[in-house]
Amino acid sequence: MVTTQEGLLTSNNTGSYAATGGTGERVLIDYKDALVDYRTTDIPVISLFTERMTTDTGGDIDITFGLPSMNMEQIDEGSTPKYQHTKMRSERVSVKEWGIALGVTRRMIEDSRFNEVELALNEARRAVDRHLEKHVVYALLGLVDTTLGTGVSGANIGVDNGENGTGSVTDFSENIYGGFIASGGAVDTGRLYNYGLTSDAQLTKSHYVTAASGVAGKLRLADVTNAIELIGNMGYNADTVFISPAHYKSLLDLADFTAVYVASTPRDAGGQMAGFEKTSQNGLVGQLYGLNVYTSAWIPSTRFGIFDSTVKQVAYVERRPLTVEEANPGFGIVGSYMSMRYGLKVIRPETGVIVINTA
Repeated sequence: MVTTQEGLLTSNNTGSYAATGGTGERVLIDYKDALVDYRTTDIPVISLFTERMTTDTGGDIDITFGLPSMNMEQIDEGSTPKYQHTKMRSERVSVKEWGIALGVTRRMIEDSRFNEVELALNEARRAVDRHLEKHVVYALLGLVDTTLGTGVSGANIGVDNGENGTGSVTDFSENIYGGFIASGGAVDTGRLYNYGLTSDAQLTKSHYVTAASGVAGKLRLADVTNAIELIGNMGYNADTVFISPAHYKSLLDLADFTAVYVASTPRDAGGQMAGFEKTSQNGLVGQLYGLNVYTSAWIPSTRFGIFDSTVKQVAYVERRPLTVEEANPGFGIVGSYMSMRYGLKVIRPETGVIVINTA
């Protein structure tokens, strides 16, 4: 973050900013102005969409979990039934290290009217939150990012990506973050399993679908009902809609959308309506057909997701939690390095649908 207001709280040390021809970041920012202007919305993507795990080993992690397999069978009186075994599937999660370095001047530490180091660390912590939110959103929606490694074959996962063959969303070498059910696949093997009275043709329908409207940011009720059916075919119940701010605007234009802040919403002791508090804390903006609607700035206007949040779609493996180490880069700058090691991957592709606005 670069401030244009040069003042008491701004360092004259331009660091990499000058060295990169004005494209880098200054070492310091005007923290006082930043605290006044900064607003953050904490969307709990980790708790909403991920199953959190910890491990003591490094590198890639193999996670094994059960799939629907056992069935009751009729047996003759006194006979012994055939023993059944739980079907298992293994998914490999790639663990990487992520970090951020920050610095403050020694002069400001010695002659400061507030704890600048603490403010710097708090700002870095917000950067970590933003990074995690982006990472989970990109993995969930199949968006490509070369640094994060999301997407498939260097592109966004689309309606034409298959379960098998070239461009497969399940190929570790091409897409280490997995994906939802795309076109193709075989029932009762791999990632598709029968449940209820659903036919094989219904089970193999892609969960990357084209939106009813090709206009970016437009959300139609048909998109929601179609996703509810696709998720229901797998034996799950959709309860969460994850949208962009543009889709939120589209929803506000619908008469069927119920915002969380309504006239009958009770107020707290300070007179603040509870609905506003929920929106500011976790991004919950309302309900649609009984589904909770969340918004995130990381979601593009060209796609959104509908999920059953009771079954976590993403495995989040934490090798080492967030730690802060002291550093001394020199030139009167005192630095800290904040880092963590983690990995994540979509392992429950049957519990979500990605709706894509295409022209």
